[in-house]
Amino acid sequence: MGGTLQTAIRQRHVEGAVQRIGLSFLLMAVFAYLLRDRIMALDLDLAVATLGNLRMDQWICACGATAISFWAIGRYDGVVHQHLGTAMPTAEARRAGIVAIAISQTVGAGVFTGALVRWRMLRGTSLWQATRIAMAVTLSFLAGWAVVTGAVLTVLASGMMWQAGLCMCAAGLVVFALGLWQPHALRRLHLPNALIQGRLIALTVIDTFAACLALYMLLPDPALVPFDMLLPAFLVALGLGLVSGSPGGVGPFEVALITLLPQVPDGPLIAAIMGWRMVYFGIPAVLAALVALRGPAVAARGADPVLRIVSAQRQNSLIAQSYRAEAGLARQGHLAVMESRLGGAWLTGRTGHGLIGLLDPIGADQPQRAALRALALQAQREGRVAAIYKCSAHTAAMARSIGWQVVALGAEAVLNPATFSLQGPTHAALRRKLRRAEAAHVTLHPGDGRGAAERAAVAQLWARARKGERGFSMGRYAEAYVAGQLVIEARQDGRLLAFATFHQGQQEWALDLMRSAPDCPDGTMHVIVTHAILRAHAAGTGRFSLAAAGLPSCLPPRLARRVCADDAGLQRFKQMFAPTWQPLYLTAPSGWALGITAAEIARAIHAPPPLRPLQPPHHHLAPNEIARGTQAWHMGA
Repeated sequence: MGGTLQTAIRQRHVEGAVQRIGLSFLLMAVFAYLLRDRIMALDLDLAVATLGNLRMDQWICACGATAISFWAIGRYDGVVHQHLGTAMPTAEARRAGIVAIAISQTVGAGVFTGALVRWRMLRGTSLWQATRIAMAVTLSFLAGWAVVTGAVLTVLASGMMWQAGLCMCAAGLVVFALGLWQPHALRRLHLPNALIQGRLIALTVIDTFAACLALYMLLPDPALVPFDMLLPAFLVALGLGLVSGSPGGVGPFEVALITLLPQVPDGPLIAAIMGWRMVYFGIPAVLAALVALRGPAVAARGADPVLRIVSAQRQNSLIAQSYRAEAGLARQGHLAVMESRLGGAWLTGRTGHGLIGLLDPIGADQPQRAALRALALQAQREGRVAAIYKCSAHTAAMARSIGWQVVALGAEAVLNPATFSLQGPTHAALRRKLRRAEAAHVTLHPGDGRGAAERAAVAQLWARARKGERGFSMGRYAEAYVAGQLVIEARQDGRLLAFATFHQGQQEWALDLMRSAPDCPDGTMHVIVTHAILRAHAAGTGRFSLAAAGLPSCLPPRLARRVCADDAGLQRFKQMFAPTWQPLYLTAPSGWALGITAAEIARAIHAPPPLRPLQPPHHHLAPNEIARGTQAWHMGA
C-alpha cells in the first residue's frame, strides 16, 4: 500500500513538471510572437559585432558581479536550511544551492530541476525533501524579490509603478510583522522569524543588485541608461522571467526590459543581454554541471558540535543525572533535552527568535564552556539567538566570562530536607497553617490513576479562576505528564481539595504543580509541601527546591513580573518554609538578544500555545519532514 502511494506521488510530481515545462515553452512562443516585429528588425550581425567590441575590463567586471551574486545565492540556500532545520552542514547547503540555482535558472522549471540537483548534491536527502527545500527557496526568493522590487520602485519609479511598489512594500511589512510576532494561530504556516527574513532580504539585495550590475557592465555604452534607471526595469523583468519558468526567463525578460527602456536602442540592449546570459547563465551552468557530476561533498570528519534531540531513553537518563530536578519539564512535551557530542546537554525551548537553554547544563561532568558553545552554534544553525533562562550563578559567571550579557531574575527557594524542622520561630507561621488544615480534617493521599478525573476537574477550576495556566518553564496539568511525577492529594471526607506534583531526581526534588479547589481550607497546600519535604528526607535527597520567586532588578517591573512568572503571594508561601534563596539569571550574547528573548519568554509563559498530546522526543521542525535519512543515490558518495 505504501509503495503504491509513493509511486502515485512521484507520478503526479512528474506529470506536474511536464505540464510546467510545456507551459514555459508556450510562454516563450507567446513572447516571441509579441516581439516578432522587433526581432525581425534586429541586426544580429551588428549585435554580435557590438558584443565582440566589449572591452576585457567590462567582461571581468561582469564576471566579478556574477561571482558576488552567486555568493549571495549560496548563503541564501544556507539561511533557508536554517529556517527548515534540516541539520545540513552550512557549507554543504551553500554549495548545493549555488549548483542548483546555476543549473535550474538556465534549464528552466526551477523547482523541478532545482529539486533534482539538490537531491544529487545533499547527502542523506530524499527527492521529496529536496523538492520541499527547492520550493521553500523559490517562494522565499520571490517574497524577497517582491520586497526589494517594491522598495526600489517606491524610491525610483513614478505613477502606477510607484503605487505597485508601495503595495509590495506594505505587504512585505505585514509579513515581517507576522514573523516578528509569530502568532500561535499561524504556527502551521511556519513563517520565517524576523531574523531569517532580514537575512533573506539582505541577500536578495546583494544578489539582484549584483546581477543588474553584471548587465550594466556589458552595455556597449553605460551612458545609454543610468544604473538607477536600469535597476527597476531589470528587477521587474527578472520577476517576470522567474514566474514564467522558461529557461533563463528567455522571452518575458527581453520583452519587459525592452518595453520598460524604450529610450535604449534595441541593438545595444540585446547585445548586452546576450553577453549577460553568457556570463550569468552559461558559464555558471557549465561549472555547476561539472560539480554536480562529481556529486556531494565529502562529509567532514569529527564530532558535530551542535546540539541534537536525544532519544526517549537517553532523555530519561540525562534528566536523572541533572542537578536540577526541574529538567523533568521535558516530559511535558514542549521542551526537549538536546545533547552535543563534544560535551554538554541542555533542556531547551524555542521562542520565535530564541533557542533557550533552561536551568544549567545537564550532567555534573559536562564542561560548561563546551555546553555554552554548543547552544550558541545550534541557535545559529536555526537562525535564532541563544539565551539561558533561570541559570545558577556559576553558569552566569561562565557566560559573562565569554562576553555574554547577564541580568538577575530573582532567586530559587531551596532547602535541605535533612535539616528541615518545624521547630523554632522561623516556622511559626507554617505551624499555624498546618494547625488550620488539621482542624479542617484535611488528609493526605498518594495520587494514582483512580483520581485522574477529580484532578482534572480541580485543575480546570484553578486555571479558569486565573485565566489559564502558565507555560514554557512552568508545568501545565496533563494526566500523562503528572503520571511520571510524585503526586500528593489533599482530601476532606473523601473529596479532593488540592494536589501538588513534584519532580524527583537523583540529587533533588522540586515542586512543580500546585492546584486547589476554590473552597480549599487554609493551610492545605502547606501540609502537602511539608509532607513532600519529609518524604524527600526519608529518601535521602539532599536538596529540595520550591522553584523560583522574586523579581529581577535590571528589568522594568512589569516585564520583570512576567519573565519571572511569580507573584507576591506565592513568594510569601515559599518564605514560610524558611528556604535559602539562591539567585537565578537570564543571559544572552548581547543586549538586544537579551531583550528580545526576555520579551518572548514572558509571552511564552503567560500566553502559551495549547498542549499537544505527549509523544516521544522529536525535532522542533518534524512537521516539515526535512529530517535526514540515507538514500541509495548517495550511498557511494
